[in-house]
Amino acid sequence: MTNIYNGKRVFITGHTGFKGGWLTLWLTELGAKVCGYSLEANTNPSMFKELNIGEKIEKSVIGDILDENLLNSTISEFQPDIVFHLAAQPLVRTSYKEPVLTYKTNVLGTLNVLIAANNCENTKAFVNITTDKCYENIEIQKGYTEDCPLGGYDMYSSSKACAEILSASFRNSYLKESGKMALATARAGNVIGGGDWAKDRLIPDCINAVNNNEAILIRNPNAIRPWQFVLEPLSGYLLLGEKLLTEGARFAEPFNFGPKENEALNVTEVAENICRIYEKGEIKTDKQIHPHEAQILTLNTDKAKKILGWTPTYTNLEAIEKTVVWYKNFYDKKCNMYDFTINQIREYGEKITWSKNYAIR
Repeated sequence: MTNIYNGKRVFITGHTGFKGGWLTLWLTELGAKVCGYSLEANTNPSMFKELNIGEKIEKSVIGDILDENLLNSTISEFQPDIVFHLAAQPLVRTSYKEPVLTYKTNVLGTLNVLIAANNCENTKAFVNITTDKCYENIEIQKGYTEDCPLGGYDMYSSSKACAEILSASFRNSYLKESGKMALATARAGNVIGGGDWAKDRLIPDCINAVNNNEAILIRNPNAIRPWQFVLEPLSGYLLLGEKLLTEGARFAEPFNFGPKENEALNVTEVAENICRIYEKGEIKTDKQIHPHEAQILTLNTDKAKKILGWTPTYTNLEAIEKTVVWYKNFYDKKCNMYDFTINQIREYGEKITWSKNYAIR
């Protein structure tokens, strides 16, 4: 069976970011005609620039999702079959410093993209990528399911809970009767992989410290998160998008994508494995006072397995290894990183057991 994305027109917001860059490359390799819309990459280095992603796709637009005129004209001109919305202010610690920007981007920006897509005659499906942090976290060991209460201690988490509520309201208000566009949300958390240089994220912080021969400073050594390799949730997004395109509103719901619950690792264990694979590195606990961050967060992915047929492919240790190997190759400058990245996508696609539609040749 030919994959559903071959020849499809796909609009991706946030294509200059970490996850957006990987998704853009994967879809391009699947034969999709991709239009990316995003702010300039805000890290140096950046995966977008290092791999020349903008030159590999149909169209790349540098723009803000808060710029309604540019956003509307871009979507209207491109006429996408499906929209993957990833553009966001994605950092918890930044949200403490810039709460207005966080809410404008994650809530009003999402509304702008929804309206523009719904006004586009050709658009049949919309996948809104939020986060596992949209749940009201009560620090329990059990993984959160899609029907758990939404909320958020910090401004980032609560803004993403608002984006979830907004999506449900938009679906009820504008999409149920018309049946024109099927809208689903995807909740995944703590994605790791090569090409992420965002500030205040564990993996980039560890990699930078190791490469600079500095100690890795750990803020929350015992914090547990649903760590997963970047291609895991992206495969879920692709599968969800396929279902929306082929069967519509039946799959217009929220879905969790995460690792197996029994594979949760704490921050220290992740850092220790990075040092082990890198064969160097020292870990120290950061004694400074930092803004609140949850200690325990895990996801239940039974719904994705039962309804979509999706299951995680890599173990946590495999995810960490794939990530470290990417960075080692990048800094050693011994190979073409575009080819290396495509090979990681190819290897993952061939290993998926629940579908062969996303394997690239």
